[in-house]
Amino acid sequence: MRRHIPLRHRPVRLAAIAGTAVLAAALTACSSGSDGGSGDAKGGAAMKGDKKAEITVNLTGQQAKAGEPVKVSLAAGKLQQVTVTDTKGGQLAGKIGADGRTWTSDRVAAPGSSYAVEAKDDKGSTAKAAFATAAADKVNKLTLVPGKNSTVGVAHPLSIVFDHPVKNKAAVEKQLKVTTSNNTEGSWGWMEDYSGKTRVDWRPKEYWKSGTKVTLNADLNGIDSGSGWFVRDYATNVTIGKNQVVKVDLDNHRLKLFRDGAQVKDIPMSAGTPGGDKASWRGKAVMMAKEGTINMNSETVGLGSAYNKMVDYSMRLTWSGMYAHAAPWNAEYFGNTNHSSGCIGMSDTNAKWVYDTVQVGDPFEITGDDAKGTQALNNGFGEWNLSWQQWQQKSALNGAAGTANG
Repeated sequence: MRRHIPLRHRPVRLAAIAGTAVLAAALTACSSGSDGGSGDAKGGAAMKGDKKAEITVNLTGQQAKAGEPVKVSLAAGKLQQVTVTDTKGGQLAGKIGADGRTWTSDRVAAPGSSYAVEAKDDKGSTAKAAFATAAADKVNKLTLVPGKNSTVGVAHPLSIVFDHPVKNKAAVEKQLKVTTSNNTEGSWGWMEDYSGKTRVDWRPKEYWKSGTKVTLNADLNGIDSGSGWFVRDYATNVTIGKNQVVKVDLDNHRLKLFRDGAQVKDIPMSAGTPGGDKASWRGKAVMMAKEGTINMNSETVGLGSAYNKMVDYSMRLTWSGMYAHAAPWNAEYFGNTNHSSGCIGMSDTNAKWVYDTVQVGDPFEITGDDAKGTQALNNGFGEWNLSWQQWQQKSALNGAAGTANG
């Protein structure tokens, strides 16, 4: 039995320098000259005869273009430090160029933000400028799983679903930083989610190692997705739990749970009736959620009015409605015949044991001829049904894999 039930998963205005197309500010020396001229100790006047120096900033005015790095240039001398700060106190980090006269931010200016620029040269003089960026005409947001501080099984990918289509996939992917405690190798892969939205997942080359600490930083503030701007960053962190694998043999009607490679339990079960739409999917599925007692209605998955029941110990495996769950009404078929509407059914006792034992993110490796095909990539977490080479090719960065270091 199965049913598709979706988871869910002081303001300061910074003034621009009026009447100029380029932001410029005089660098003033705070010292007294030997020619009898005097300087203001508070930085109010330059020494008589000094040559005026200036900075220029590539972004100007109150409607500057977002999504561009901030570039600060010094007309003469050497830059010692540049600070670019927004009204919330955040700073754009950056680097001084080899010539010592240019500075470029590492990240871009975000839409709808005001920035203050302060530059210091190698003589201790300072200059200031300011600009603001145009507001975003459309904002893109995302949903990220697993959630913060989660513990998940060895097969759970990092998965991001976007509210609006992502057309600039490479630009977005460059801002997604995965860090692990043991240098796990993995790659991003793009797809259309089962919901029809744009989705990108990060999958390790092989199942995660138990105990791995994983952090994802989606540094997207100021990035144009092609159909909306990101106006904030996102992050999550997870821990990989016990090394457990569930192996389901459709042809022999058995469900076996292995921990650290050793078999822990062997359970008789009955899966989907072969030969039609009621057959189960084969392949490597990932347990998506423990949903407990839920209503399963055959009409929600296109199987007419065959059933409408409350079902206990329900563990979701696909978006299309394949679960492992208790099915006491099918007791005569456990261990000998596949006779369900696509789900993996067990006795109440055995289903409770599995439900209490498995973790979200545990792989269910389903094999056998009594299947209607292999689970699709986007029907839940189907990426483990692709080879490593196939998965790498789904990255927007030339199909190259990334190694997460930490």
